[in-house]
Amino acid sequence: MRIWDISPSKLCRNHLLGEHRELHAMWVVITENKKGYSMHPETLRWKGTLKAMYLRHEKLVAEMTKRGYTHHSPLDKRKATGKAKQTKYVDTIAVQIKILKNKGCSCQI
Repeated sequence: MRIWDISPSKLCRNHLLGEHRELHAMWVVITENKKGYSMHPETLRWKGTLKAMYLRHEKLVAEMTKRGYTHHSPLDKRKATGKAKQTKYVDTIAVQIKILKNKGCSCQI
């Protein structure tokens, strides 16, 4: 489970689409009080910042659309509560960049 704190425009196809998929899974865990991954550090950091998660989703969707993907899974904006900015990190942005560089993918970092 990972939601990057790097601009979606810099993510390769796999990381962009993978993050979108994982964001949806995390959204359901948090908004519907599901047990799966509820104690994962990445999930815990988003509790209380669903508005920020919603805004991240919108950025992912904008980038997906720009790349020619069709999006059919909007989030319920009414559930986008809490803080609009994410300030907690599992890994700092510098560490996230290093992780992506080490993957050898086509992320533009």
